[in-house]
Amino acid sequence: MNFDRNSKIAFLGMGLMGSRMAARLIQAGFDVAVWNRTATACEPLIDMGAHTLEFGQIADYPIILTCLADDQAVQQVYQHIEPYLRAQQVIVDFSSLSVVVTKQLASQAANKQVIWIDSPVSGGTAGAENGTLVIFAGGHRETIQDLSLVYNVLSQRVTCMGETGTGQATKICNQLIVAANSTLIAEAVALAGQAGVDTTLLAPALAGGFADSKPFQILAPRMASHTFEPVQWKVQTLSKDLNNAVQLAQQFGLDIPVAQRALDQLHSHQSRGFAEADLATVIHQVEKI
Repeated sequence: MNFDRNSKIAFLGMGLMGSRMAARLIQAGFDVAVWNRTATACEPLIDMGAHTLEFGQIADYPIILTCLADDQAVQQVYQHIEPYLRAQQVIVDFSSLSVVVTKQLASQAANKQVIWIDSPVSGGTAGAENGTLVIFAGGHRETIQDLSLVYNVLSQRVTCMGETGTGQATKICNQLIVAANSTLIAEAVALAGQAGVDTTLLAPALAGGFADSKPFQILAPRMASHTFEPVQWKVQTLSKDLNNAVQLAQQFGLDIPVAQRALDQLHSHQSRGFAEADLATVIHQVEKI
């Protein structure tokens, strides 16, 4: 397929990530139409030059991008657009989904002669804003290569991980590490504080060492200062992703107790009213606030 700057793009899902990714595409000169369940989220993008997307217009867009909350959200949106799809369109799903639902959706799309590329991302809101995301793609390799103009605006690197579902499996492994690590970072900050350490110095002190990581550099200062705005990672998002990891492991009879323990902690924190809060608030779970 030959995609160029004149290829029209439909982008569905203007959340924390999708809105920033759509903004970059608009700024890069692409013809972008946007949709979100809550229409007001589209207004800043429309002010930038995007069009308002109606489901009935979806056939006009050779490239359809989705960045939605979870399995259920993507399934519901796909049901809405499916009647309007036409052969040779490409759906690139940036959402973080389960492998099983991704394969189901790709199969449904194939029945319409539509190519589904699972394309979850890592890099957070900063990566989405700066175009430095890393992307794990699963599906038709040549189509992934043909989408390079779009990917290049959004990311620093795209890796084709294999067949349909392997992009999501890779993201699940990524989120397993991030989510479980976040609970350990909270424990480390809390322990350091109890031991008399100035916890605001942890991130610079450990920088470059074996314990260092991007999540550590982002989360440790926010935990140390109890700064939880603006929201960068929602607790419920990481909880959902970690649950996908545990479920995927169960399919293969694989025991991953560290991930399960971290999931229990995130579920407990979420149940205390922190579902929409930033991941850094998990420090409250350790400090018993």
